[in-house]
Amino acid sequence: MNRRRRKAEPLIPVWRGRLLLGLFALAAVALEVRLVWLQAVASDFYESEGDQRQLRTVETPAHRGLLTDRNGVPLAVSTLVGSIFVDPKTFPRESEAAYRLASALELDGANLERRISSDFDRRFLWVKRRMPLAEAEKIADLDIDGVAMRLEYKRFYPEHEVTCHIVGFAGDEDVGQEGLEIWYDYLLAGEPGRKLVQRDLHGRVLADVEQIQAARPGRDIRTSIDMRLQTPAYLALKAAVQESGASSGSLVLLDAQTGEVLAMVNQPACNPNDSEHRGQPALFRNRAITDPLEPGSTVKPLVLATALTSGYTPETLIDVPKDLMVAGRRRTNDQSALGIVTVTEILARSSSVGMGLIGLELERAEIWGSLKALGLGGPTASGLGSFEDHGTLNHFEHWTDVDQASLSFGYGLSVTPLQLARAYLPIASTGLMPPISFVALDEPPAREQVIDQTVVADLLSMLEVVVSEQGTAQRAAIANYRVAGKTGTARIAVRGDYSDDEYHAIFAGIAPASRPRFVAVVVINDPRGQAYYGGDVAAPVFAKVVGTALRMYGVAPDDEEGSMLVARAEVSR
Repeated sequence: MNRRRRKAEPLIPVWRGRLLLGLFALAAVALEVRLVWLQAVASDFYESEGDQRQLRTVETPAHRGLLTDRNGVPLAVSTLVGSIFVDPKTFPRESEAAYRLASALELDGANLERRISSDFDRRFLWVKRRMPLAEAEKIADLDIDGVAMRLEYKRFYPEHEVTCHIVGFAGDEDVGQEGLEIWYDYLLAGEPGRKLVQRDLHGRVLADVEQIQAARPGRDIRTSIDMRLQTPAYLALKAAVQESGASSGSLVLLDAQTGEVLAMVNQPACNPNDSEHRGQPALFRNRAITDPLEPGSTVKPLVLATALTSGYTPETLIDVPKDLMVAGRRRTNDQSALGIVTVTEILARSSSVGMGLIGLELERAEIWGSLKALGLGGPTASGLGSFEDHGTLNHFEHWTDVDQASLSFGYGLSVTPLQLARAYLPIASTGLMPPISFVALDEPPAREQVIDQTVVADLLSMLEVVVSEQGTAQRAAIANYRVAGKTGTARIAVRGDYSDDEYHAIFAGIAPASRPRFVAVVVINDPRGQAYYGGDVAAPVFAKVVGTALRMYGVAPDDEEGSMLVARAEVSR
């Protein structure tokens, strides 16, 4: 039976296909309209939204290393603070905002407005740095567009002016500017880190996204300074400068065996926490290492080291007239002719004529070589390098007889107080020269033999007589301890000549002489009182400071017989 075949129906009705094509076309039109709207109409909105949630790489501050004294007392510390900055591009253009911010920061409103409006294309401008963190956070929360806070570290110096010349300070960028802060900046300075953060329109951090590089803190440094001695030294020197009407002064106290600097102070002083003082570099000049002076009679024991090596003895007799004649002219004179006296008496009575006669008898090369070995005319091996003055010691080939004689009693050369103290170290340590150290040592340093031990023994005995009733340094005596030392009163050079009424009063000493523990040098510049000799002005400061050091370090007193000279000297004051 034949059946009529039905016509095949399409799988998708025609009307449905046309509907699908229409929907695609409509979607394409909608997308095109959306793109046009985003670009032409809503661009400002989305740019603002983008600004409000920016990903930025920011620097994280590194903690600067601590400076402490040898016993852990903090000398320089870093504390976390807040610094306020603005983004001029997003900061409100109205004056009211600038004046409001200035009022909160106690700044001049007109000046702040000028600073911000000078360039609106900038994205960063410091307004006030290193504020207490709580205060900075309040400013950041004022809800002023474009104002934000950044964490930084601020350096603080707990000992204020007592350590200002030795510690110095670090500047606004946490970089050392003076003293130990700049000498050891390469160790103290850390390395800032970096992190990716999300910030809003006002510059405030919304979230930390990623730590790119962690900050590396600086290294802590345990210095050689002992605050138990630094403070008494500061007070004693300050009192001496004020009482004598002097223009300035310096004191250096060294460990006789290790060369460590236990105390170093100067007058006038400064405050490293005071921003006004920081703007005056002259206030931070560490005179103990930067100001050379002619050492006067304190150099006589150093020249005698050459004489004793060359055959002189403490008992060698010399006929000492009142005047020293060189090349037919008087070059110096004593108050009176000493006559025939021993070398010890020449030193004890600080005879410049006697020393000139001895100096002229010695070989120039030997004197120069001996003084160079004691560190004169060169660096102190302290590691300070260009930060310290090296003084002057002309080569012996350029000396005349006048130069040779003058040098023998302390003129024609110059030393810093630190150099002079270092030159006395071998006398206190059996002829061995340790390097100077501003960092506390964990073990004794290597030392070089620069003076024969027998010569050192003679020098110590001779220098003890200087501090006895027979010498010029009676006021350097310390009860119950044997003291060795030398006074100096050097005229100050002025315009190519020497002043008639301006002097450096100096004392260099060792205690106890029986088993040396400390070496100290005191310099009082241009004392204006009736007393201006080193024995009257500088020696008492030595006695006070070193006496404190001996007791503080528990150094046993000398036996009764060995202390008789100093006891009599104490009574005679």
